[in-house]
Amino acid sequence: MSILCGLPLLECVYCLACARWAWKRCLHTAGHDSETWGLATAEEFEPVPRLCRYILAVYEDDLRKPLWEPPGGYGINPDWLVVKRTYEDTQGQAPPYILYLDHVHADLVLAIRGLNLGKESDYAVLLDNKLGKRKFDSGYVHNGLLKAAVWVWDAECEVLKELLEKYPNYTLTFTGHSLGSGVAALLTMVVVQNLDKLGNISRKRVRCYAIAPARCMSLNLAVRYGDVINSVVLQDDFLPRTATPLEDIFKSLFCLPCLLCLRCMRDTCVPEEKMLKDPRRLYAPGRLYHIVERKPFRMGRFPPVVRTAVPVDGRFEHIVLSCNATSDHAIIWIEREAQRALDLMLEKDGSMEIPAKQRMERQETLAREHTQEYKAALQRAVTLAVPHAYSPSQYGTFDEQEGGEHSDRAIEEYS
Repeated sequence: MSILCGLPLLECVYCLACARWAWKRCLHTAGHDSETWGLATAEEFEPVPRLCRYILAVYEDDLRKPLWEPPGGYGINPDWLVVKRTYEDTQGQAPPYILYLDHVHADLVLAIRGLNLGKESDYAVLLDNKLGKRKFDSGYVHNGLLKAAVWVWDAECEVLKELLEKYPNYTLTFTGHSLGSGVAALLTMVVVQNLDKLGNISRKRVRCYAIAPARCMSLNLAVRYGDVINSVVLQDDFLPRTATPLEDIFKSLFCLPCLLCLRCMRDTCVPEEKMLKDPRRLYAPGRLYHIVERKPFRMGRFPPVVRTAVPVDGRFEHIVLSCNATSDHAIIWIEREAQRALDLMLEKDGSMEIPAKQRMERQETLAREHTQEYKAALQRAVTLAVPHAYSPSQYGTFDEQEGGEHSDRAIEEYS
């Protein structure tokens, strides 16, 4: 037809299709990922900047003589530090971490640092995985991160049990950044499946905040644990968005922009329905909090807005072509912008002068809304035929009968 008409019609159509794809990809901004989500409240977002500072504290050799503390300090009382593990203590089996007894917030916090580019042991954790290599709780997880999580669990189980029995009103919080976020998320799953080893504490006492999260668990698990795991993403952060295996990302660290661009082109050509049907594909875990502080075609940073949801489809599936994709992964920037966002929320609440009784009622309403949103996400996962997804009623039975068996088997295998 091209020859008969004297025009290269097929070539023109192809070029137009490529131009349309490039235009759509360049116009896709991080704000589009969460534009339909609800706004987070100060009550639910309050722990985030504080936990970021706890993670930063792991980098210090001596918290009594800090060298790198942010403005305002870490907010840590060195006398309340229970455990501080270094690379020598973990023997490279897990990243360094601290266990901190936060009496101010009635919280027992285990904070794990992010990737150390100079440590081969961290790369060994990342590289210990292949697509579909490790099954856990009727889903798939990152094998190396699970092994690190089980190591931490074995090392600190008795200490955690003793402290939780001594302080029955305290919550148990796991948090981490980047590499540490994946360990913290999988450690939370292991703990939830073995609550009997912590004195049969309530599931509601356990929570996790994964900062700049790694994609470490399959979609059914990411949604199922949305009531205890929270992931925090700053604007254009590349790590939660790329389904490229972690081991490939850090193998190509010095050509990361090229890798992200190629992955962006590939993922655009794969229908999202096909992605959802792959049970081995890994995702960022739990409920998502998205900090949005930049707008398209505008310079500078705007007052940050925090949106939240437990999405099933549209779960950060497209890489954002942005010069901030790597800088937004830095824990320092995340702490800074999370604090700005929280300050704006508190300022707004202060101007409204909400009475204490009404504030408590709002917290109860928020808890009910989160529960309803979580159940709706479980149901939507079933509707979209996500592999091994269960409706809320089925999930309860499954969790009680089968979950512990899978996790116990994994712990025995790695211990």
